[in-house]
Amino acid sequence: MKNLLSIEELSGDQIKELLAIAHRLKHERGAHREQPLAGQTWVLIFAKSSTRTRVSFEVGISELGGSPMFLSTRDIQLGRGEPIKDTARVLGRMIHGAIIRTYEQQDIIDFADYSKLPTINALTDLEHPCQILADLLTIEEIYGVGSYKGMKIAFLGDVDNNMGRSWMWAAKHLGFQLCLAGPRAALPSEATLAAINYDGLTCTTDAAEAVRDAVVINTDTWISMGQESEKGSKEQAFFPYQVNAELLRHAAAKHSVFHCLPAYRGYEITDDVLEGHADCIFQEAENRLHAQKAILYKLATQ
Repeated sequence: MKNLLSIEELSGDQIKELLAIAHRLKHERGAHREQPLAGQTWVLIFAKSSTRTRVSFEVGISELGGSPMFLSTRDIQLGRGEPIKDTARVLGRMIHGAIIRTYEQQDIIDFADYSKLPTINALTDLEHPCQILADLLTIEEIYGVGSYKGMKIAFLGDVDNNMGRSWMWAAKHLGFQLCLAGPRAALPSEATLAAINYDGLTCTTDAAEAVRDAVVINTDTWISMGQESEKGSKEQAFFPYQVNAELLRHAAAKHSVFHCLPAYRGYEITDDVLEGHADCIFQEAENRLHAQKAILYKLATQ
């Protein structure tokens, strides 16, 4: 594994290995036996705003012995039109790894190709692999290692997004059932479903059907970064997919509610449901740190 660009490119065994490393590093926090990033500088290049991603990566790099350097695209020549391949070739001669949060997946692919550095996708419009690894780590902590095998997981709302695509690939690689529910226009295209080609993946416009017997119920903001102009037209269509107490009556008895945050209470999730499942949701947020440390560790020690 030279980079972490997508869940699609990982194998089931690679995902399991990263989760095992994450469990160990979380247990060892504050007393790490190894500092695999000692003497290294890792750059964070962010074109999108961030709380959890930035903080967790900066802390994680530091705890593994490295030095993080944060660069907003507004502050470097990328923001003035320098090609990504030129920025990559410059940084490739100066730093040891890169973490990129941007819009286009191709930009991350190009950066990795031209820089020759280990590169991590910290979110693009195509995928959000770090969040899925944190979610899987949380599932294992709650239900047991490997417990997702055969489990039904539901994801509601705008499911044809980076989270939805990452969940779909994870389901195929790890063998769990995934049901996506949203308005017909927000469901994955036939081309996407054909590319994934997994019988354990289903799509529906019926929220109750998606949640029925699900152990983990996921949602995300209905309006992704860069889509703010669609807010008014989208919200009305998505309200039937709000995660609320009535919908959760259909879920498995010992279910958990996940949200990758930030959450917009009263929209994709009600305040009472978020507060009722806050321990899980903020455990999930904390696990961004441990999952990302596992990625950094793997890239630095292979």
